[in-house]
This record gives sequence, C-alpha cells and structure tokens, in this order.
Amino acid sequence: MGDFTHFNEQGRARMVDISEKEETVRTARVRSSVKVSEEIYEAIQGNHVKKGDVLSVAQVAGIMAAKKTPDIVPMCHPLPLKSVDISFDWITEGDYELLIDVTVKTKGNTGVEMEALTAASAVGLTVYDMCKAIDKGMVIGPTYLLEKTGGKSGDYLYENE
Repeated sequence: MGDFTHFNEQGRARMVDISEKEETVRTARVRSSVKVSEEIYEAIQGNHVKKGDVLSVAQVAGIMAAKKTPDIVPMCHPLPLKSVDISFDWITEGDYELLIDVTVKTKGNTGVEMEALTAASAVGLTVYDMCKAIDKGMVIGPTYLLEKTGGKSGDYLYENE
C-alpha cells in the first residue's frame, strides 16, 4: 500500500497516494464554540443583528467551507461529501457560549476530519464577523474532534466530553 508520508523522495511536500486504501463510510463529528456577550446573545436570539440571521448564515458558511476544504488546507484530498450537518446549542449559565456541532459524512478512501474542523471554524468566524459591530470581545474555540468512524485507523472518540 505504500508509505503514508507527506514528503516525497526529495523531502518536499506531496499529497499522499490513497488509491489503494479501502473505500468505507467515514464520519467525523467536531465541536467548537463562540463565547459572546449577553448583548450578542440577545441580538442573535431576537434576530436583531443588522447583517441578518446569524445562525442561518453561519450554517451555510460551514457547509460551504466543508466543501471547499481542499482549497484551504493544501494536503487535503477533494472528497465527495455525502452529508454536512451543523447544529447549535446555547450555554447561558455564567457566560454566554454558542456551541457548534458539525457532522460530516462520506463514502471514500480517506476521512473527513479536516472537512468537519474547517466547517466548525468557518461557522465561528461567520458568527464573529456578523456580530463584531456589537462587541469585538468574542472568543472562538476550542475546536476539536469529538468522534470519527471508518478507515484503517479505526474509530476515535474524544474522552474528555
């Protein structure tokens, strides 16, 4: 099957050859968050942000980002994504924090972790962009892999949830 390294014989970057890897159903679930002020929370919840419906726009941005991941991350393979699902939840005890959950799925010969991470990051950036006129003190992240399934390396489950 060959050596899975991102360096060629000259020590320069290359895209790994995945042509011999088995095609399986692969999923990745990622979580990120954006800590916001109470004012931003109320503006998002009341749909009073001047740039529009923050969560709807951020959701579309995340889906678009997942599909464009190979254009942003140089060594990612272009993949035919089968599903991108983005959901939101709020933590309002103490701080105000928007939780972002992304699930990406494909059937192919490499995983979709980078697509899910890229989508979650784009969602956070879009929330920031749409709300920065209210308060620039938002904090994006952490962004991390919750779970992955499929592929030779097997399943992964984040242990600190």
